[in-house]
Amino acid sequence: MTEDPRADAARAERLVRMGEPPRNAREAMRKLVWILPWLVFLGAPVSDLTGGHHSTGATVAGWAGLLTFVGVYMTLVFRNMGRAFPLRIVSVLLAVLGVLAVTLCLTLGSHWLGLFVYLSVSCGVTLPLRAAYWTVPLTTAAFLAIGLHEDPDTAWNLVLIVLLVGYSMTGVRQLVRTTVELQRARATVAQLAANEERLRLARDLHDLLGHSLSLITLKSELAGRMLPGHPDKAAQQVADIEQVSRQALVDVREAVTGYRRARLCAELAGVQVALTAAGITAEVPHEPDLAAVPEESEEALAWALREAVTNVVRHSGAERCTVEVLRRQTLDGQMLELSVEDNGSGGSGDGPGNGLTGLCERLEKAGGTLEAGRTRRGFRLVARVPAGATPAVGSGA
Repeated sequence: MTEDPRADAARAERLVRMGEPPRNAREAMRKLVWILPWLVFLGAPVSDLTGGHHSTGATVAGWAGLLTFVGVYMTLVFRNMGRAFPLRIVSVLLAVLGVLAVTLCLTLGSHWLGLFVYLSVSCGVTLPLRAAYWTVPLTTAAFLAIGLHEDPDTAWNLVLIVLLVGYSMTGVRQLVRTTVELQRARATVAQLAANEERLRLARDLHDLLGHSLSLITLKSELAGRMLPGHPDKAAQQVADIEQVSRQALVDVREAVTGYRRARLCAELAGVQVALTAAGITAEVPHEPDLAAVPEESEEALAWALREAVTNVVRHSGAERCTVEVLRRQTLDGQMLELSVEDNGSGGSGDGPGNGLTGLCERLEKAGGTLEAGRTRRGFRLVARVPAGATPAVGSGA
């Protein structure tokens, strides 16, 4: 069993949303919660102001400076996670942060050196990469110069944090940007695939109906010309028209049946997305061995997978679901086995529902079997179908 790269779709989506404007209050709160833990470095300035180490005027000025610093920082970083400010506004706000950090450190002491961490973060998050690559070390140099003057031990303890946190933010920006571009590329590929499918459908319809409709048109014209003087020949043309139209109808029905036929690979991709969207940890193979498997068997197994995963999502309350597709050699020949197992309750019914009953009938028509029931860890469904020619005797495993 291999890991499907789409298993990380939900996490990728959350990462993308961190780089885009919040669409609702919930996303705004999520972004805010992502930022708030960084405020841990404000513990020292708050402790300094509440410890009574300064005069009343200095304390009031310190609170004003701290609130202004935090307000500017939150405005700059939070807004930049959505629709970024123009570069000139970013430069002004960074200058305000820098002036406040330097002023508060020089006037109130070493407890305020942690403000340079936020200045470094702001440079890494908001400035273009080229500018961030030199402003982050410049901020670190300013921090070190002031820190060595105020408190050398604290300065040396924090210097790597100030430097590395700024550069780490540039890496986060690059990761978010790359993820956004990947999501856009996937959307483009999906659109191109849809366009290609429409073109294929148009070609198939042309191949199926183009000749038949042209022949019907030609024979209709001939019948119209023959009606006045040759009714027998006109009747023959009408009979030919009826035959051609019936054959065209058969061809269209066969084509539509092929379009609607369930495919196991497509169902596997679909259940991966469905389980992930439902918050269920999924283990799903994405390239099962379907060589020489009859279409009837594959279609029956695809319907079994769809029904099983629908039950998992709607009724089981499971947190984990494992899907396996294996070939097994039995007394009746080689069988293709689908196993869907979850750690949920298996639903509330005492017996099989209409879905499982209909699924069992579908599998029996394909020469397969169905087993479903509770296990010690949850619920398990096993469907088996012939992997080669339909067995002549029985269908049990």
